[in-house]
Amino acid sequence: MKVSVGVSARHVHLTRETYIKLFGDDYIEKVRDLDQPGQYASASLVAIKNGDEIIPNVRVLGPFRNYNQVEISRTDAFKLKVEPPIRTSGDLVGSLPITLVGPLGEVMLDEGLIIANRHIHITPLEKERYGLQDLDKVCIKVDGEKGGILKNVYLKVLDEAALRLHLDTDDANAFNLKDNDSVEVLIER
Repeated sequence: MKVSVGVSARHVHLTRETYIKLFGDDYIEKVRDLDQPGQYASASLVAIKNGDEIIPNVRVLGPFRNYNQVEISRTDAFKLKVEPPIRTSGDLVGSLPITLVGPLGEVMLDEGLIIANRHIHITPLEKERYGLQDLDKVCIKVDGEKGGILKNVYLKVLDEAALRLHLDTDDANAFNLKDNDSVEVLIER
């Protein structure tokens, strides 16, 4: 089974309330659609801050969520001098605090900073079709000069999903992968 790659740079998901505190209104201007249904990159940017360490120009993704989440790479974590957990999107209990800086000021999140796990967006029907129904995770084979095996790739099963492997920039760079490259899913029983 082949799947295309989506490389995910650092980004932020916000609640309506947090967005209003940072930007003053609840209108998010869409810049472009993302590969997953209904998801988009907005024109809104924030800085993420830990003490004196700051990373500017971090994209806010839409639509609003019912939680605030900041997804960074391990390289970003070194810059911010933090050790965030590797988590599935939305699994935020016990994740790290972080400060967001927008045009109207700062919002301190008590939790929400994570490194997102490697995952494949897949529908229940696709999971069944490809013989993955009893699996929570798979391995990925990457060909090429920097090829190898990516382990612990989770299956993110959603009723509406575009079949796609999501990697952060560190994982993609380590295997010399870019958006829309194709990799092979290995099914190990």
